[in-house]
Amino acid sequence: MKAKTKLDSFNKFLSIVCVITFIALICVIAFTDGKQAEQPVEEGNNADVSVLDAEFEPGTYGGVTFNSVDDVVAYYVEAFNYTKTLTAPYTENGEAKTYYKLLADENLEVQNLLVEGKSNDMINKLVPGIMGSLFSGAPKGIPVAANRDPVYDYREDGPNGSQIDQKESHLTADDVLACNVKDNGDGTITISIQPKGVVLSMADQDAQGRFFNVLGDISGTVNQISVLSFSQGSIDDNFVVNYQGGTGVVKINTATKEIVEADYTMKVHIDVQHANVAVLKDKRASLDIVYTNHAPASDEFLLETRNITKG
Repeated sequence: MKAKTKLDSFNKFLSIVCVITFIALICVIAFTDGKQAEQPVEEGNNADVSVLDAEFEPGTYGGVTFNSVDDVVAYYVEAFNYTKTLTAPYTENGEAKTYYKLLADENLEVQNLLVEGKSNDMINKLVPGIMGSLFSGAPKGIPVAANRDPVYDYREDGPNGSQIDQKESHLTADDVLACNVKDNGDGTITISIQPKGVVLSMADQDAQGRFFNVLGDISGTVNQISVLSFSQGSIDDNFVVNYQGGTGVVKINTATKEIVEADYTMKVHIDVQHANVAVLKDKRASLDIVYTNHAPASDEFLLETRNITKG
Protein backbone atom coordinates (compact mmCIF):
# COMPACT_ATOMS: atom_id res chain seq x y z
CA MET A 1 0.00 0.00 0.00
CA LYS A 2 1.42 3.35 -1.01
CA ALA A 3 2.32 5.89 1.66
CA LYS A 4 -0.09 8.82 1.71
CA THR A 5 1.01 12.35 0.91
CA LYS A 6 1.72 15.07 3.52
CA LEU A 7 1.22 12.84 6.59
CA ASP A 8 1.08 9.09 6.42
CA SER A 9 -2.02 7.49 7.89
CA PHE A 10 -0.35 6.74 11.22
CA ASN A 11 0.82 10.31 11.79
CA LYS A 12 -2.54 11.78 10.81
CA PHE A 13 -4.20 9.33 13.21
CA LEU A 14 -1.90 10.48 16.01
CA SER A 15 -2.69 14.15 15.53
CA ILE A 16 -6.44 13.54 15.52
CA VAL A 17 -6.24 11.32 18.61
CA CYS A 18 -4.29 14.04 20.43
CA VAL A 19 -6.98 16.64 19.82
CA ILE A 20 -9.87 14.29 20.59
CA THR A 21 -8.17 13.23 23.81
CA PHE A 22 -7.75 16.83 24.96
CA ILE A 23 -11.38 17.60 24.26
CA ALA A 24 -12.50 14.44 26.09
CA LEU A 25 -10.27 15.23 29.05
CA ILE A 26 -11.59 18.75 29.44
CA CYS A 27 -15.21 17.70 29.11
CA VAL A 28 -14.93 14.76 31.51
CA ILE A 29 -13.30 16.81 34.24
CA ALA A 30 -15.71 19.70 33.76
CA PHE A 31 -18.80 17.53 34.17
CA THR A 32 -17.73 14.97 36.78
CA ASP A 33 -17.58 15.30 40.55
CA GLY A 34 -14.08 16.74 40.56
CA LYS A 35 -12.38 13.87 42.36
CA GLN A 36 -8.98 14.16 40.76
CA ALA A 37 -5.51 13.44 42.05
CA GLU A 38 -2.96 16.24 41.94
CA GLN A 39 0.05 15.54 39.74
CA PRO A 40 2.87 17.85 40.83
CA VAL A 41 5.37 18.85 38.18
CA GLU A 42 8.96 18.35 39.25
CA GLU A 43 11.50 21.09 38.71
CA GLY A 44 13.87 20.38 35.84
CA ASN A 45 11.47 17.85 34.36
CA ASN A 46 11.95 19.30 30.88
CA ALA A 47 15.73 18.96 30.83
CA ASP A 48 17.06 17.03 27.86
CA VAL A 49 19.31 14.55 29.63
CA SER A 50 20.56 11.06 28.87
CA VAL A 51 18.35 8.15 29.88
CA LEU A 52 20.89 5.51 28.81
CA ASP A 53 22.36 3.22 31.44
CA ALA A 54 25.96 4.00 30.52
CA GLU A 55 28.02 6.66 28.77
CA PHE A 56 29.93 5.95 25.59
CA GLU A 57 33.50 4.82 26.17
CA PRO A 58 35.94 4.63 23.25
CA GLY A 59 37.20 1.12 22.64
CA THR A 60 36.93 -2.04 20.58
CA TYR A 61 33.62 -3.88 20.70
CA GLY A 62 33.08 -7.12 18.82
CA GLY A 63 36.22 -6.46 16.83
CA VAL A 64 35.08 -2.98 15.79
CA THR A 65 36.93 0.10 17.05
CA PHE A 66 34.89 3.12 18.07
CA ASN A 67 36.94 6.21 18.94
CA SER A 68 34.12 8.73 19.00
CA VAL A 69 30.37 9.31 18.78
CA ASP A 70 30.94 10.01 15.08
CA ASP A 71 32.22 6.44 14.69
CA VAL A 72 29.18 5.00 16.47
CA VAL A 73 26.70 6.96 14.35
CA ALA A 74 28.56 6.16 11.12
CA TYR A 75 28.48 2.44 11.95
CA TYR A 76 24.77 2.60 12.82
CA VAL A 77 23.97 4.41 9.57
CA GLU A 78 25.96 1.89 7.54
CA ALA A 79 24.20 -1.03 9.24
CA PHE A 80 20.78 0.61 8.81
CA ASN A 81 21.36 1.28 5.12
CA TYR A 82 22.60 -2.26 4.48
CA THR A 83 19.74 -3.86 6.41
CA LYS A 84 17.21 -1.93 4.34
CA THR A 85 18.65 -3.39 1.14
CA LEU A 86 17.63 -6.86 2.32
CA THR A 87 14.24 -8.23 1.31
CA ALA A 88 12.41 -11.50 1.81
CA PRO A 89 9.36 -13.27 0.36
CA TYR A 90 6.05 -13.07 2.20
CA THR A 91 2.47 -14.01 1.52
CA GLU A 92 -0.25 -11.46 2.30
CA ASN A 93 -3.86 -12.57 1.94
CA GLY A 94 -2.70 -15.37 -0.33
CA GLU A 95 -0.69 -13.09 -2.61
CA ALA A 96 3.09 -13.29 -2.97
CA LYS A 97 4.89 -10.14 -1.77
CA THR A 98 8.44 -8.91 -1.34
CA TYR A 99 8.97 -6.87 1.81
CA TYR A 100 11.88 -5.89 4.01
CA LYS A 101 13.64 -8.89 5.49
CA LEU A 102 13.58 -7.17 8.90
CA LEU A 103 10.06 -6.01 9.70
CA ALA A 104 9.09 -4.18 12.88
CA ASP A 105 5.84 -4.15 14.80
CA GLU A 106 4.31 -1.01 16.29
CA ASN A 107 2.43 -0.10 19.43
CA LEU A 108 1.08 3.14 20.83
CA GLU A 109 0.17 4.13 24.39
CA VAL A 110 -1.27 7.37 25.76
CA GLN A 111 -0.13 8.10 29.31
CA ASN A 112 -0.30 10.82 31.98
CA LEU A 113 -3.54 12.45 30.86
CA LEU A 114 -3.86 15.68 32.80
CA VAL A 115 -6.12 18.73 32.75
CA GLU A 116 -5.05 21.69 34.89
CA GLY A 117 -2.37 19.39 36.31
CA LYS A 118 -4.91 16.80 37.48
CA SER A 119 -5.79 13.28 36.38
CA ASN A 120 -9.24 11.71 36.22
CA ASP A 121 -9.97 8.07 36.96
CA MET A 122 -12.85 7.88 34.50
CA ILE A 123 -10.91 8.98 31.45
CA ASN A 124 -7.87 6.92 32.50
CA LYS A 125 -10.04 3.80 32.45
CA LEU A 126 -11.64 4.70 29.11
CA VAL A 127 -8.46 5.48 27.18
CA PRO A 128 -7.14 1.90 26.76
CA GLY A 129 -10.44 0.82 25.22
CA ILE A 130 -10.62 3.89 23.00
CA MET A 131 -7.07 3.39 21.79
CA GLY A 132 -7.68 -0.30 21.18
CA SER A 133 -10.63 0.47 18.92
CA LEU A 134 -8.88 3.28 17.01
CA PHE A 135 -5.28 2.12 16.66
CA SER A 136 -4.19 -1.07 14.98
CA GLY A 137 -0.49 -1.54 14.46
CA ALA A 138 0.93 -2.68 11.15
CA PRO A 139 4.30 -4.09 10.05
CA LYS A 140 6.85 -1.56 8.82
CA GLY A 141 10.54 -1.42 8.15
CA ILE A 142 12.74 -0.31 11.02
CA PRO A 143 12.36 3.44 11.72
CA VAL A 144 12.40 5.67 9.97
CA ALA A 145 9.84 3.88 7.82
CA ALA A 146 6.50 4.54 6.19
CA ASN A 147 5.88 1.08 4.78
CA ARG A 148 6.88 -2.59 4.83
CA ASP A 149 7.43 -2.49 1.06
CA PRO A 150 10.72 -0.77 0.09
CA VAL A 151 9.07 0.55 -3.06
CA TYR A 152 6.74 2.71 -0.97
CA ASP A 153 9.04 3.55 1.91
CA TYR A 154 9.00 7.30 1.54
CA ARG A 155 7.13 10.35 2.77
CA GLU A 156 6.03 13.36 0.81
CA ASP A 157 5.97 15.92 3.62
CA GLY A 158 9.56 17.07 3.24
CA PRO A 159 10.56 20.72 2.74
CA ASN A 160 8.26 22.35 0.17
CA GLY A 161 6.43 19.07 -0.33
CA SER A 162 9.55 17.18 -1.35
CA GLN A 163 9.77 13.40 -1.17
CA ILE A 164 11.87 11.83 1.60
CA ASP A 165 13.46 8.46 0.91
CA GLN A 166 13.46 6.36 4.07
CA LYS A 167 15.55 3.45 2.83
CA GLU A 168 18.67 5.25 4.06
CA SER A 169 19.37 6.88 7.43
CA HIS A 170 20.38 10.54 7.44
CA LEU A 171 21.23 10.58 11.15
CA THR A 172 24.33 12.60 12.06
CA ALA A 173 26.56 12.68 15.14
CA ASP A 174 25.25 16.17 15.88
CA ASP A 175 21.74 14.68 16.23
CA VAL A 176 22.82 12.42 19.10
CA LEU A 177 22.51 13.42 22.75
CA ALA A 178 23.92 10.15 24.08
CA CYS A 179 24.98 6.72 22.88
CA ASN A 180 26.88 3.63 23.94
CA VAL A 181 28.13 0.31 22.58
CA LYS A 182 28.06 -3.15 24.15
CA ASP A 183 29.92 -6.28 23.07
CA ASN A 184 27.52 -9.22 23.36
CA GLY A 185 30.29 -11.79 23.04
CA ASP A 186 28.51 -13.74 20.30
CA GLY A 187 29.59 -11.87 17.18
CA THR A 188 27.09 -9.09 17.72
CA ILE A 189 27.22 -5.65 19.31
CA THR A 190 24.39 -3.54 20.67
CA ILE A 191 24.31 0.17 19.92
CA SER A 192 22.03 2.42 21.97
CA ILE A 193 21.23 5.91 20.70
CA GLN A 194 19.24 8.76 22.21
CA PRO A 195 18.61 11.62 19.78
CA LYS A 196 18.44 15.21 20.99
CA GLY A 197 15.06 16.57 22.03
CA VAL A 198 13.06 18.59 19.52
CA VAL A 199 9.83 20.61 19.63
CA LEU A 200 7.44 19.79 16.76
CA SER A 201 9.72 17.37 14.99
CA MET A 202 9.66 17.25 11.20
CA ALA A 203 10.49 14.19 9.14
CA ASP A 204 14.18 14.10 8.15
CA GLN A 205 14.69 17.72 9.23
CA ASP A 206 15.88 17.35 12.82
CA ALA A 207 17.39 14.89 15.29
CA GLN A 208 14.10 13.14 16.11
CA GLY A 209 12.85 13.21 12.54
CA ARG A 210 15.98 11.43 11.33
CA PHE A 211 15.53 8.63 13.87
CA PHE A 212 11.80 8.07 14.56
CA ASN A 213 8.46 8.05 12.74
CA VAL A 214 7.52 11.55 13.88
CA LEU A 215 4.20 13.37 13.48
CA GLY A 216 5.50 16.22 11.34
CA ASP A 217 3.56 19.50 11.23
CA ILE A 218 0.16 18.74 12.77
CA SER A 219 -0.91 22.37 13.27
CA GLY A 220 -3.05 22.28 10.11
CA THR A 221 -5.01 19.30 11.42
CA VAL A 222 -5.49 20.93 14.82
CA ASN A 223 -6.69 24.16 13.21
CA GLN A 224 -9.44 22.22 11.44
CA ILE A 225 -11.04 21.18 14.76
CA SER A 226 -13.84 23.76 14.80
CA VAL A 227 -14.73 23.35 18.49
CA LEU A 228 -11.16 24.08 19.58
CA SER A 229 -9.79 27.62 19.89
CA PHE A 230 -7.41 29.51 22.14
CA SER A 231 -8.19 32.31 24.57
CA GLN A 232 -4.86 33.96 23.83
CA GLY A 233 -1.96 33.47 21.47
CA SER A 234 -1.80 31.25 18.40
CA ILE A 235 -1.69 27.50 17.96
CA ASP A 236 2.09 27.71 17.75
CA ASP A 237 2.16 29.35 21.19
CA ASN A 238 -0.29 26.99 22.85
CA PHE A 239 0.04 23.57 21.20
CA VAL A 240 3.52 22.32 22.12
CA VAL A 241 4.67 18.91 20.89
CA ASN A 242 7.92 17.99 22.63
CA TYR A 243 9.93 14.94 21.55
CA GLN A 244 12.37 13.97 24.27
CA GLY A 245 13.84 10.94 26.04
CA GLY A 246 13.26 8.41 23.26
CA THR A 247 15.86 5.78 22.41
CA GLY A 248 16.80 3.18 19.84
CA VAL A 249 18.61 -0.04 20.75
CA VAL A 250 19.89 -2.17 17.87
CA LYS A 251 21.80 -5.44 17.75
CA ILE A 252 24.18 -5.74 14.81
CA ASN A 253 26.00 -8.77 13.39
CA THR A 254 29.53 -7.40 13.01
CA ALA A 255 30.46 -9.97 10.33
CA THR A 256 27.76 -8.69 7.96
CA LYS A 257 26.79 -5.30 9.48
CA GLU A 258 23.18 -6.46 9.44
CA ILE A 259 20.77 -5.31 12.13
CA VAL A 260 19.25 -8.49 13.55
CA GLU A 261 17.15 -7.04 16.36
CA ALA A 262 15.96 -3.55 17.26
CA ASP A 263 13.80 -1.65 19.72
CA TYR A 264 12.79 1.96 19.11
CA THR A 265 10.90 3.94 21.75
CA MET A 266 9.70 7.39 20.73
CA LYS A 267 8.41 9.63 23.54
CA VAL A 268 6.29 12.69 22.92
CA HIS A 269 4.89 15.13 25.49
CA ILE A 270 2.02 17.30 24.24
CA ASP A 271 0.90 20.35 26.16
CA VAL A 272 -2.06 22.59 25.28
CA GLN A 273 -2.60 25.90 27.05
CA HIS A 274 -5.40 28.50 26.94
CA ALA A 275 -7.71 26.05 25.16
CA ASN A 276 -11.39 26.85 24.58
CA VAL A 277 -13.68 23.89 23.92
CA ALA A 278 -17.33 24.90 23.44
CA VAL A 279 -18.37 26.66 26.68
CA LEU A 280 -15.17 25.71 28.49
CA LYS A 281 -12.60 28.49 28.46
CA ASP A 282 -8.88 28.85 29.01
CA LYS A 283 -8.07 25.23 29.91
CA ARG A 284 -4.74 23.48 29.97
CA ALA A 285 -4.27 19.80 29.14
CA SER A 286 -1.32 17.51 28.56
CA LEU A 287 -0.50 13.92 27.73
CA ASP A 288 2.40 11.65 26.83
CA ILE A 289 2.58 9.40 23.79
CA VAL A 290 4.88 6.37 23.82
CA TYR A 291 5.27 4.82 20.37
CA THR A 292 7.36 1.65 20.09
CA ASN A 293 8.70 -0.54 17.31
CA HIS A 294 10.28 -3.95 17.85
CA ALA A 295 12.08 -5.95 15.17
CA PRO A 296 11.80 -8.63 14.13
CA ALA A 297 8.03 -8.53 14.28
CA SER A 298 6.61 -11.80 15.55
CA ASP A 299 4.85 -14.27 13.26
CA GLU A 300 1.72 -13.71 15.36
CA PHE A 301 1.82 -9.93 14.82
CA LEU A 302 2.25 -10.31 11.06
CA LEU A 303 -0.62 -12.76 10.84
CA GLU A 304 -3.04 -10.97 13.15
CA THR A 305 -2.55 -7.46 11.80
CA ARG A 306 -2.27 -7.99 8.04
CA ASN A 307 -2.64 -11.75 7.43
CA ILE A 308 1.02 -11.98 6.45
CA THR A 309 3.12 -15.13 6.61
CA LYS A 310 6.78 -15.57 5.79
CA GLY A 311 7.82 -17.31 2.59
